Amino acid sequence: MERPTGVTILAILAFIATGCAALVGLMFLLGGAMMSSMGAFPRFGMMAGMGSAILGVVCLGLAALYLVAGLGLWKLQEWARILTIVLAGLGLLVNGFGILGPLMSFHIMFLLWRAVVLGLDVWVLVYLFQPHVKKAFGATGV
Repeated sequence: MERPTGVTILAILAFIATGCAALVGLMFLLGGAMMSSMGAFPRFGMMAGMGSAILGVVCLGLAALYLVAGLGLWKLQEWARILTIVLAGLGLLVNGFGILGPLMSFHIMFLLWRAVVLGLDVWVLVYLFQPHVKKAFGATGV
C-alpha cells in the first residue's frame, strides 16, 4: 500500500525533531562542561555540570527515538506507529503540565507555543488511529 501523505509528513517532522533534540542535547553537554569548570563556585559548577550532562543525555536519547520512529514511519512499520503514539502521548502530558505550570504561563508566547504543540500532539494521536492509516501500517488491533 502507498504511504499516506500524513505519514510522510510525520516522518519528516520526526527527522526534524531528531536534529533539534540532538542539537539541544549537544548544547546541554557543552554547557555542562563549561559550568563544571567554574572556578569560583566549584560545588555549584559540578552540580550544574552534572545536571546539564543528564539533560543532554536525555535529549540525545530522545533524538535517537525520533530517528528510529521517523525511519519506521517512512517504511510503514507498525512498531513505529506505536512508538510515535507513545512519543505524542508523552508530549501531550509534558506540554499539558507545562501549560498548567506557573513558570510558563506568565508569558503569552510560552502559553501559545505550548498550545500549538499540544494541538499538534492531539492531531498526531487522532491521525494515527484513523482506520486508513492503521490499514497502511497493516495494523489489525489497537
